[in-house]
Amino acid sequence: MTSPAPPTAALDPGNFENAKMMAQSADPLVRQQVAAYPKTRPELLFYLAADAAPEVRHAIARNESTPRQADLMLARDKDGVVRRALAEKVAGLVPDLPAERYSQIERMTVECLETLARDQATEIREILAETLKHLPTAPHAVINRLARDVELSVCGPVLLHSPILTEEDLLDIILTGPVAGALSAIAGRSGVSASVADAIARSDDEAAITSLLANPSAQIREETLDRILDQAPQHEPWHAPLVRRPKLPPRAVARLATFVADELLKALQERTDLEPAAARQLAEAVRQRVAKGADAKHRGLVDFGEDELRPGGAAAGGGGEEKQPAERPTDRAHRLNKEGKLTEKVIEGGLFEGDRAFVMAALAELSTIPLGTVDRIISTHSPKAVTALVWRTGLSMRFARQIQLRLAQISPKSALNAREGVDYPMSPDEMRWQLEFFGVTDGK
Repeated sequence: MTSPAPPTAALDPGNFENAKMMAQSADPLVRQQVAAYPKTRPELLFYLAADAAPEVRHAIARNESTPRQADLMLARDKDGVVRRALAEKVAGLVPDLPAERYSQIERMTVECLETLARDQATEIREILAETLKHLPTAPHAVINRLARDVELSVCGPVLLHSPILTEEDLLDIILTGPVAGALSAIAGRSGVSASVADAIARSDDEAAITSLLANPSAQIREETLDRILDQAPQHEPWHAPLVRRPKLPPRAVARLATFVADELLKALQERTDLEPAAARQLAEAVRQRVAKGADAKHRGLVDFGEDELRPGGAAAGGGGEEKQPAERPTDRAHRLNKEGKLTEKVIEGGLFEGDRAFVMAALAELSTIPLGTVDRIISTHSPKAVTALVWRTGLSMRFARQIQLRLAQISPKSALNAREGVDYPMSPDEMRWQLEFFGVTDGK
């Protein structure tokens, strides 16, 4: 008497005949065993790549033995979880790609990456960007596409890190007007060329120029620096990185001494790497600044800020009393915070009055994030990044939405809403990750 055949769930997929039977089982869990088995024959894996059950196709996408033809099918799979698994696997194959000539299998690997780089799901493009951003063997076409992505979370890591992007690529991306925040990523690259630095300086993007100035490896021509210095008095976030720029030309040192705040002027004077000519010009500029301040006081003029002298006191008001200097937004925010008065209500008042400088200073003060970085975050117009910034201040999600709408100019349709009317819609880890992109690593 012939014994009955064992149920397919009890078969060993290592045996080809068993694997064929299991691949045709009505139970998707049985088919999934074959799909996940690392030694399953390629023809069975290709057959199962078209399986009706997403868990079977997911196992095929994860299986490193899956033939590349099947991976190409799955790159267009309707299930995002399947495509995500495939992206993680295929992107991990890139370090083994040759630098120049591709075999047929390697060409299909690149085609699979190109398809995933066009995926409608941002999450999948983010996986590629994060995995490929440092790799010198990453395909240029894939990197170039990711660098031009409409989401900063995709293009940002590639623009900041990828060694594949050429100077011509970067100049073209700048010229075509990339997504908000992309210029800041380019400005932070290691070894930014003089031509790219000049293009960023001409962009009038305050946050990007701040990043450029703070990048010690960026090559900035003296004429480019002069152009930045022409506008610098109106851009406070540039002052600190300008003062700390390596190899400052004498003329730049002298110009900085005329408008930076006292603490930055002191930092400039304490630099030990200035050329003798620069040190002499700095000393003369400081002498003239002191003399100008003394003359202004003698004539009844009042210092508003660091470098602007405007009529006041007895000369202007005729009352014989000297008018007090206007309080800088950063000083006001610091004072209010020290007094325990920098509340959400106070900052909201500044927001509705259009006092952008004070609101920015208040966010920097409460978050303990440098003002230049706060400006970069706001300038990205990214709902997630801006929300993470406000979360770090300890203020409410209701206020975070107001900051999105009024300060960051994010459309109501795109702005994030509170979860259940109160809570932040992202987890603390997600918000820390958003801030880490801007160099903020110490979180709540």
